[in-house]
Amino acid sequence: MSDRVARYKAKREEERAAAAVHFEEEDNIDDDEIVESKCIPCTSEYQYEPERIIKVFQTCFQDMFEDQTELNQLVQSVKGDLYNRDYAAAFGEERKRDAYVIRWSPARALAYSSLFSQLKEVRELIYDFSDEKQDLDVLAVGGGAGSELVALNSIYCFAKEAHPNTEKKITITLVDIADWSLVIDKITDFTKKYWLYKTAIYKPEFVNHDILKPGVSFVNRDLITLLFTTNELFAEDRTEATKFLQRLSSECKCGALLLIAESAGSFSHIQVGKKKFPLTFLIDTILCGRPGSDNGAWTIIDGNDSVWYRTPKVQYDLKLENMRFFYRLYRKR
Repeated sequence: MSDRVARYKAKREEERAAAAVHFEEEDNIDDDEIVESKCIPCTSEYQYEPERIIKVFQTCFQDMFEDQTELNQLVQSVKGDLYNRDYAAAFGEERKRDAYVIRWSPARALAYSSLFSQLKEVRELIYDFSDEKQDLDVLAVGGGAGSELVALNSIYCFAKEAHPNTEKKITITLVDIADWSLVIDKITDFTKKYWLYKTAIYKPEFVNHDILKPGVSFVNRDLITLLFTTNELFAEDRTEATKFLQRLSSECKCGALLLIAESAGSFSHIQVGKKKFPLTFLIDTILCGRPGSDNGAWTIIDGNDSVWYRTPKVQYDLKLENMRFFYRLYRKR
C-alpha cells in the first residue's frame, strides 16, 4: 500500500470516528452535565410551546409509530449509513427518510425554534407585520428534513395570530440534495390545516438540488439558514463550499441575514494541509475577511462558539437528545 493511499484511508477513518463521536455525544449527554449558564431557553413567549411543535411530527408520521420494531430498525440502519457517510443509502428510500425525520428532526425543530426566537434580528424579521414591510423570503439550505420549516412555522404562525388580517406573505424555500418533497408536503399540509387561517400567504417550496451547483438564487432573500449543513458541504467539496459562501457575499442584498449553526464537537474542524482549523474560523474569514481587517461582505451581529439546547420534558416515543452547537448570525453590509 502506498503512503498516499494509507494517508487517505487514515483520514477517512478519522472522519468516520469523529462522526461517530458526534452521534454518541448527542445520544448520551445527561441533563446534569449541562451548565445552565451556557443554555439557550427551551422555549420562549414568541413561539408555540414545545408540545405543539412535537405534535407536528406525531401527526404527520403517525403510521410510522405503529410498528416500533420496524421504526427502530430503520433508525439504526440510517445511523449506520451516516456513520459510513453513505448519504445515498441513508436518504435514498422514503421510509428511511421518514425514520430520520422522526428520530432527529423534532429535537432540532425545538432548538431552532428557540434559537430563532432568541435572536432579536431574526425574531423581528418574522414578527414585522407593518403595512410597509415587504413579504418575507427565507431560504433554508439543507432544510429538507423539516426542522427549519417547523421551527419557522412555530414562530410565524404564532405571531400571525395577533395579526389575523395581514396579507404579508412568507415564502420558505428549502433546498436539499436528497428528495424530501413528501416530508415537506406533510408538514405544509399540517400547518395549513391546524396553524393558519389564511393559507394563501404561506408558501413553502422544496427544491431538490445540490446547493454547491448553480441554480438557486440568493438575490432577494431576507434570511438564509445553514443549520448543521456547512460542515457537510466542506466535507463534500471544500473548494466548491468556499465558492458557495463567496456567492452569498456577491449575490445577497444589503441587510440580508445569514444564520449558520453547526455541531460544537470535534467534528466541526476542517483540515487544511497539516493543520486543523475550527469551522467557525474559516467561515468568519471567508465572509467577514481576515481577523482584524473588517473588510468582508458580512458583519457578525450575534454568535456563540458553544451553546447548549436542553430538550424540554415532553411526551415523545423516541429520545429527544440535547444539542451543543455554535452559531453565527451575519448581516450583509
